Amino acid sequence: MVNLHRQSLENLLIPVKKAAFQTGVFRWPQKPYLAGFCNDDALPLRQLKDDLFKYSVEARLARNPFGKAGLRVIRSKSSTNHEAYQLVIKPDGISVHSSSSAGTYYAVQTLRDIMQIFGNSIPCLTIEDEPDFARRGVYHDCSRGKVPKLSTLKELVTRLAHWKINELQLYIENVFTFKNHPEIGKGYSPFAPGEILELQEHCRKHHIRLVGSLASFGHFEKILSLPQYSHLGEMPGFRGFPGGTTLCPIDSDSIKLVEELYSEFVPLFDAVDFNVCCDETWELGRGRSQKKADKKGVGRVYLDFILKIYRLCERFGKRMNLWADIVLKYPELLDELPRDIVLLNWEYEQDGANIARTKEIAEANIPFMVCPGTSGWLTHGSRLSNAIGNVRNFAAMGRKYKAEGLLNTDWGDQGHRNFIGASLHGFAHGAAHSWNGRAVDDKKFTEKFCFSFFNQKTSKLAEAIKLLGNTYVTCGKIVKNKSLLYSALIEPLILSESGNTDAIDMMTEDGLHKILEQLSGKGIWPKPGKGANEFERMALKELALAARMDCLACTRALAGRKLRCGQTVRKTEFKKLSIQMHNIADDFKVLWLSRNKPSRLRDNLDLFRKAKLESERLAGQ
Repeated sequence: MVNLHRQSLENLLIPVKKAAFQTGVFRWPQKPYLAGFCNDDALPLRQLKDDLFKYSVEARLARNPFGKAGLRVIRSKSSTNHEAYQLVIKPDGISVHSSSSAGTYYAVQTLRDIMQIFGNSIPCLTIEDEPDFARRGVYHDCSRGKVPKLSTLKELVTRLAHWKINELQLYIENVFTFKNHPEIGKGYSPFAPGEILELQEHCRKHHIRLVGSLASFGHFEKILSLPQYSHLGEMPGFRGFPGGTTLCPIDSDSIKLVEELYSEFVPLFDAVDFNVCCDETWELGRGRSQKKADKKGVGRVYLDFILKIYRLCERFGKRMNLWADIVLKYPELLDELPRDIVLLNWEYEQDGANIARTKEIAEANIPFMVCPGTSGWLTHGSRLSNAIGNVRNFAAMGRKYKAEGLLNTDWGDQGHRNFIGASLHGFAHGAAHSWNGRAVDDKKFTEKFCFSFFNQKTSKLAEAIKLLGNTYVTCGKIVKNKSLLYSALIEPLILSESGNTDAIDMMTEDGLHKILEQLSGKGIWPKPGKGANEFERMALKELALAARMDCLACTRALAGRKLRCGQTVRKTEFKKLSIQMHNIADDFKVLWLSRNKPSRLRDNLDLFRKAKLESERLAGQ
């Protein structure tokens, strides 16, 4: 029986460090007390109370009442890690031992997952647990199209916290309401200061730090596109943007603008860490700063501006966090960086070069985080196999070189057509490797995720997620950082006049037919499990629509390949493509607006409309 229980405990989505089973079983009494140590323990105990109600157990919350309790929280100083805990389950009751309310929170999350496995009768055991990394974060893009509703972010925070994530960063380029720069963010449904503060308070209750993040050097194109700021660009016109994408570092008004933006944005955040971004400064040293770069070197020009931002962070009482890509491009800068910053080393391919370069940062004695990704951008589902390998390999490197944490990134390049529902698997997988990476079974993780998050009792959903998550491979051509199907959904069916090879040409007919065979049938996506709420229900709808978008991309690609080879395509096929695109657009709009502000929804709808009109023209309508 003990071995059977041990095997069942392996179904935990976030594995624990140590678990020792004893004989006996604990059964919840009809009206147990859940006794917290302090007021901060009330929230996880309320979560547990709600779970117990499903078993007709009417739990009552109290603050260490005299007498017997079904569960009692005990403050213990046995561990120096404030997030560590001991969970002791005996026949006569459960006790949680921790040095802080954070440890209590995580113990209760583990208990809730154990109850999902065993129900109302829990085997007696003792769990001793603590995380691999002090910082276990999620980085969510809010600037490429989708700006989530506050309610969506709160729902997400609750689930991330259940997976023992303790940090959230929202990537912001221009989607904030700046009082002194009111034109920034117009037309993008920007966050208001009050929304940031309300989200931060919700995060605090769930032991998550909301860490500010603001583009401060590169990826400045949305602001530089405005007439009053375009003169601050390094190379106006770069990539078709009026002001380019990068601030000119030798223009004194550049750092002045950053300072003015910081003065409104940075003080909102309680966390001492602040992410200044400063990644992908593509045109640096090629435009207005070229003469200085020729004399001093591009790396030196970069460092000079970074140090100005560093001094701003000091003034606001923040510890600067900085994406590491440019520093690693000029590794001689490592010795000259302040030792109280944090380098965020990112790499999104499972065998990418920057994973191994973690060693260079560690040997420079600079604090750092390893930053893999969900591989959920530039795809409708995800690049699942790559995401799993990327997180696994980066987490191992982080443990080896004692990283401060793991920051799992989720981007939204080119219109953020990807849904958050397809990123949740990646968030959970990153959380598991952040907490106890050595114990994560990647091969079985998707099944565990579907059981834990969607309450699925069979492997049906897991199989569908795996099929959807690997269409980037099945289509016949793997490219870096994206799925070709993302482009094939909206690219012109007729080959562009430039003669460039498009996504449609790069895939194989066998692969496209295989995807259609695997994903276009009815009944692939099961109904939500018993007790699923709207957040989980919406995630299933998003996954199903992602599969439909991939299938439509395949159908369009097959038609486009025929056209480009001079073969005949029936007008009825084009008419069908038009109808399918119309339906996709309608359903996409509904799902977008259910979780997100209107912001740039029209950008994707315009792409769908153009593809629909092309099909109508080819159909002779």
